[in-house]
Amino acid sequence: MAYNIKDVFYLSTSTIVAAGTGNGGSAQLDLSAYIDPIARGRTKGTGLAVYKCHFGVQQSASNSDPIDDAEVGTFSYGLQAGLGVGDLSTGNLIAQSTAYSMTNALLVQNGAFYGPRSQIANASTTMDMFPNTQVMPSIDVPYVIVRDNVCLTYQVHDQMTEATELSVRLEVAQISLDQATLNQLLRTQTV
Repeated sequence: MAYNIKDVFYLSTSTIVAAGTGNGGSAQLDLSAYIDPIARGRTKGTGLAVYKCHFGVQQSASNSDPIDDAEVGTFSYGLQAGLGVGDLSTGNLIAQSTAYSMTNALLVQNGAFYGPRSQIANASTTMDMFPNTQVMPSIDVPYVIVRDNVCLTYQVHDQMTEATELSVRLEVAQISLDQATLNQLLRTQTV
């Protein structure tokens, strides 16, 4: 499949980062309708190519208003293939130390959110508030998921002042995979 209007479609999910709570949470997106990791005879296996991920952060209780300029919270976020942790509210997921590291083979895309007030104490801070992306798939080399789920996860570092919605929209396409490629992807996408 090619990256074009005929083959590419959108999938999305979101989760609420609660105010005043530490640790992290997740939202699981079921991909079983789009993936078939078994090649049968001449029929190839099917994976889901993720070309782009678009993340958004906004107030959850204010009609999708932008983040308030008084927000001091910070969190890491990511999209992880085949993690399978389900939907967990804030405080119920403690991310592994390598969850958002480039060494995590399940990591599709990641980054960090810094509330506006979290940067004021550090006069030398020059990073963008959001997104501060570290790794992402591309149109030329998509991340191909061969597991039946992908999880939007986050880990709170400085507690949020207000409840916040973290959302993602994926640009994806179903693609056929030969047996060797499928086997390689199945081995690398193991928790």
